[in-house]
Amino acid sequence: MNSESGRMLFHTITANLSGQIFDAIMKKRLLLACAIALSASAFAQSPQWQSLFNGKDLKGWRPLNGHAKFEAVNGEIVGTTVSGEPNSFLATEKDYGDFILEFEFKLDSVMNSGVQFRSESKPEYNNGRVHGYQFEIDPSPRAWTAGIYDEARRDWLYPLDYNPAAKAAFKLGKWNKCRIECIGNSMRTFINGMAAASLVDDMTPKGFIALQVHAIGKQEKAGKQIRWRNIRIQTRNLKPTPYDNTFVVNLLPNTLSEQEKKNHVVLLFDGKTTNGWRGAYKDKFPEKGWEVKDGTLNVLGSNGKESTNGGDIITTKEYSAFVLQFEFKITEGANSGVKYFVTEKENNTGSAIGLEYQILDDAKHPDAKMGTDGNRTLASLYDLIPSIKEPRARRKVGEWNRGMVIVYPDGRVEHYLNGWKMLDYKRGTQYFYALVARSKYAHWPNFGMAPEGHILLQDHGNDVSFRSIKIQELK
Repeated sequence: MNSESGRMLFHTITANLSGQIFDAIMKKRLLLACAIALSASAFAQSPQWQSLFNGKDLKGWRPLNGHAKFEAVNGEIVGTTVSGEPNSFLATEKDYGDFILEFEFKLDSVMNSGVQFRSESKPEYNNGRVHGYQFEIDPSPRAWTAGIYDEARRDWLYPLDYNPAAKAAFKLGKWNKCRIECIGNSMRTFINGMAAASLVDDMTPKGFIALQVHAIGKQEKAGKQIRWRNIRIQTRNLKPTPYDNTFVVNLLPNTLSEQEKKNHVVLLFDGKTTNGWRGAYKDKFPEKGWEVKDGTLNVLGSNGKESTNGGDIITTKEYSAFVLQFEFKITEGANSGVKYFVTEKENNTGSAIGLEYQILDDAKHPDAKMGTDGNRTLASLYDLIPSIKEPRARRKVGEWNRGMVIVYPDGRVEHYLNGWKMLDYKRGTQYFYALVARSKYAHWPNFGMAPEGHILLQDHGNDVSFRSIKIQELK
């Protein structure tokens, strides 16, 4: 091969190689461009965090109500108590509806505080007082931090007695990482990675976020501080934390949320029919004395005596360990009750026999002053154990109340009223038997100790309404 032929062969090989390299480079560039485009698209669709605090000043926030001190210090918002001032709030200038909010807070002293969400301040409501949902910050022994309180409105909606495992998550003197998810009617709270509260409600779908410095009495020492940092929010493409077995408070009448369904909660009253119920000592539902109207199950007033009109009604199914929830509304002077472990074995006249969550107008019905130590008052274990006298747990006549009975597999029982634990006891203990022995039930053999029984709504001859009756069986 002469030199000219060699040069031509070299150029041909070089050209071919260059073309292959060029093609490879272009393919890589094309793949890289596609990857970048896909990444950008995914980034554009992913949730975007927005900081609510710039770390330097309080731009975007406004003070409301009291005059506690709020200031930006070293990348933190610091709230300081002032003696004699009412609850003070530092609120966002913007309102938020659906969102996921994350923040950190630290308490160096035992002081109550909170973070408002979906909250409002309107001149026509209590002269502009801040009201709405609050992520509670509570370092007291009851340990309700991350529970949901309804500031200046309905009081406690989700105390952590509903989820005792979450009580230990709060850390005094250390930074606590918190999360609030508000998506539609669902509101959930988390603290240090632990699920705390789960609430379903539609009273306020949108409102501001606010940091609270709680009022202190004149005798308390001023200057207590709470600190917040890393306050950020998502408002688009929201992805809630997967549902777990956290207990749900659902304030939408006669409904079950997705989380409740996952927890195997079922409605005992569908809001429309009497399916699943029958008369006590009867094979069908009473033909008179009860009615279903506007989503409520109502016992109709008659002569104020036990089971002389339609009579009591019971579930067709029996239950052993459970969480029973119900809402009730009484009329003036009314008497009724919700009984459990009803077996119908007694074949007695009057109301069927069972452990009773008392429903009563304590102010107007004479039964409130009978019995022993008030053990016939509202939410008491009738004629056995009085409920606590917490006035905040009681609603006015004509307003809806939330009742709950929890029966654990080990025999422990708890009564709740509007978020407050009213009493607890354990079936089968010496104490329980002693209470029965001094009560009106002493002559009934093995009273209250049936392994399972029906749920009963009592006809005591007064107008009383029920709704949102639901049960979760425990194992």
